[in-house]
Order: sequence, then C-alpha cells, then structure tokens
Amino acid sequence: MLASVRSATLHGIDGQLVRVEVHVSNGLPAYTIVGLPDAAGRESKDRVRAAMISSQVEWPLRRITVNLAPGGVRKSGAGLELAVALGLMLASDDLEQSALDGVGVLGELGLDGQVRPVAGALALVDALARSGVTSVVVPSANAHEASLIPGIQIRCAHSLSGVKAALSGAEDWPEVDAPPPEAPSMEEAHGCFDLSEVRGMATARSALRCAAAGGHHLLMAGPPGAGKTMLARRLPTIMAPLDPDEALEVTRIQSATGVIPARRLATKRPFRAPHHSASTPALIGGGSGRPHPGEVTLASSGALFLDELGEFAPQALDALRQPLEERVVRISRQACSLEFPANFTLIACTNPCPCGRDPFHCTCSDVAREKYRRRLSAPLLDRFDLRLALRAPKEIEKPGASSAEERERVIAAVARQNARYAGLPWRRNAHLPAGALARYAGLSAEAHGVWLNAVKSGSLTGRGAAAIQRTARTLADLDDRSEITADDVLQASDLRQDVP
Repeated sequence: MLASVRSATLHGIDGQLVRVEVHVSNGLPAYTIVGLPDAAGRESKDRVRAAMISSQVEWPLRRITVNLAPGGVRKSGAGLELAVALGLMLASDDLEQSALDGVGVLGELGLDGQVRPVAGALALVDALARSGVTSVVVPSANAHEASLIPGIQIRCAHSLSGVKAALSGAEDWPEVDAPPPEAPSMEEAHGCFDLSEVRGMATARSALRCAAAGGHHLLMAGPPGAGKTMLARRLPTIMAPLDPDEALEVTRIQSATGVIPARRLATKRPFRAPHHSASTPALIGGGSGRPHPGEVTLASSGALFLDELGEFAPQALDALRQPLEERVVRISRQACSLEFPANFTLIACTNPCPCGRDPFHCTCSDVAREKYRRRLSAPLLDRFDLRLALRAPKEIEKPGASSAEERERVIAAVARQNARYAGLPWRRNAHLPAGALARYAGLSAEAHGVWLNAVKSGSLTGRGAAAIQRTARTLADLDDRSEITADDVLQASDLRQDVP
C-alpha cells in the first residue's frame, strides 16, 4: 500500500513543502528512507518504531520505503517523524485513506509516543497554508505559534495515540492550552537602563536618538569610562515599537532559530550583543552542514551591539560590509543558496588604542596603535553614518530627558518616514539609496549649499556625502520639519567625526 502525507521542513528561515510518501510491500522486513534526509532523518526509524509500539500501534513487519519529496532538496531535523508514523498507519490500513485529506502534519516523536515541538513552526505552517491545506496537526507546544497564521485550522497533538484516536473519530481534538505568561525582560525586572541616567553628553544623546529614529549605524570611540557602553545599552529603550510586518518577521526568525519560543507576535525589537570572540559564521551566518542565521539576522528589525569593536577578528568585521550596505545576507554553498534578512542598526564601541587611554596618557607604542587601528578598515568605518569621538566627562551635569520622552520623539519621526515612503521599497531614511536622495531628502537651497561645501572639502567619500543627507533628513524628522535646513546639515556633519 502507498500513502502520502503533507509536511514541511526548514530551508533557512523559510518553510519548504515536503510530501512524505510511505510504501509498505511484501518482502523481508526492512526500512529505507530516501530523499536527502540529514542524520536526524536517517535516525527516525528507531524513534518512529518505538513511538508506535509505545502507543499500541502495530509496526508492520514488511518492507517499508519512505520517500521525502522533492528528492533533490535536503531535509533537516526530526519534524517529519509524526508524518512518517501516520503515513505508516495509512499504508497499513490502521487509518482511513481520507483521514489526512487536506491536512498537514508536523512533529517530532519521543520513544514514549509523545509529540515534541519543532523549530520554525511559524514558517512551516505558513508554507503548508500556502499549499492549500485546510488544517495542520502540530505539537501542543507549537499550537499558539501556529495559530498566528490566519485562515488555517490548528489541531493540537499531545501524543501519537491521541492523534490516531482523533483522526479515526474516536476522540475529539484536545483544546489548545493557555500560553504561559511571558518572562519579564531585564529592563522590566530591574527597572534599569533609562536615558535620564545619562548626564550631559548632548551630542551623544542626539546621535543615539538619530540612530533609533532613522536606523543609522553608530560608532562611538573613546577611553574607558566615557559612557560608550552606557549609551548603547539604552538604545532599546527609545526605539519605536515594531509594526505588524516587522513583528511577523522577528517572530519568524525567532521561531526558526529557537531563540525564543514564539507564543505570540513579537512586541519588542531585538537587541543582540555578541562577545568579541564571535566567529564570522556566528556573526554573519553559515557554518558547517545546513547554514544557520547569524547575529545580524537575529538582530534584524532591531539593534546589533558590538562592544570592544577593535577586539573582534578583522575577517569577521570586514564580513559585515555587505550586510551593512544591502541589509541582507546571501550565503552560497554547494548544496543550497540562502538569503537571510539583516535589516539591523549597528551600534559599536571601541577604544582608541590597546591601553584605551587618551593621547596624553597613552602607553602604547606607535606600532601597537597602528596595528590596532588597522583592525577597523576604512570601508567598514565609511559605512557608519554616525561616528563620535567621546571623552570622559569632567564634571557632573544635570540629567537629560528620560527614555519615555525620547521614545515619543522617535515614534513621531518614524511615523513621518512611514508616511513619506508609503508604497516605496524602502522604509527608513537610512535605507534611502543615493539615487533617491535628491528626490526624497528635501534639502532647502541654503542646506544644499552647505552640503556642497562639505563635499568640495574633499574629506568625504561619496558614501559619506550621502550619509550626511540621510542623517540630516532624520534630524529634520525629529524636529517635525518637512524641509532640511542648513543647521540640520551642519549637525549631521558634526555627527560624522573622524574617530581615532
């Protein structure tokens, strides 16, 4: 007998449709699985067999062939095991052939017959919904995540025996359990990280506000104690909330990577802060076997914080150039080519030299300083729209505006950008290509003259000149002005300093 069950597997962070074909025929007992499964798929025989026996379902002592179609696409993970077990029941006449018509199946099996959750359920259910299935059987732990896809009926699976009973009509499908409460974030739990704790530093606060509103990359250089890390850690507190499209993408990435169990759409922008020992695949993505998303993808629609930038491997830093420019990561391997989103805002901090002291107290040799500076290549530095050389404060100043007040300004500026670029392929000022700047930047005649003088000075690259216009556009949005003034251009130039 032949049976076919629709399922899906992860391909990057997207779902790939898989048709699990099970053939049971006369012959010596054997089990063969084909269709480019990975190691977890090849080991499925023992788990499926033990789960069926534990669930009081007879294992067919015949020749079994399982094909995972399409045969030319690699299948990863153990999320196809429930589909294989149900396919065996269909092929052995333990279930009616019509029991799974229009039904997709996802789930990993335990040896006791329990159905365990799978990674990336949101993307998998979305792929099945697009293929035309009307309902999907998912592990109970993935039920809330799967229900985020509209227009499809979710069937909750606790165990293999329960799924068989529900498909045969002997029992009702179990109700979806109430989701557990979300754990409070570090900021909520401790009430820390408010921008009002930053005293003075008006230029740095302006740069941080500009980065949050326009998505501009920010580099802060200075000696220890200048406030670089303190400022960067407070960026999430002033960022605008996710819009529906961004929330869906963030949830999809978190689901596929298993960073956070997705029980509802994400509400907060991600903030990733990897250690400086992170490798190139850890930052960009890839790795051996199936390519995995890196930190730049996990930070998409949010912020990536690289503290001690000069301590990262130069090869890893230079690999950031293309994602910073194009906001996507393209990974090509012999078996597949994947594209991961990388629409993040980079916040980086670095010391001016290995000892980190100011020039008057530096103990490093000229060779050591030059070697340290070479870790940050000129093309990488040019991709930072905002660059600040900070100094340690010499006196205690009054606290500035709170994070809540700054966040309201940022939200209003983002709303103006959304209205300006509605229907266009870019969303924020930092996404504007150079060819579209003249049309959408909106420089006044006086501002254009100031900008031309900065360009003619010869200290700016073409990318730097465009960055000043984009930054000036964000500064005007923060002040609710439709036209960019000369002061905006001058302030944008001041925010793009030569860092040591």
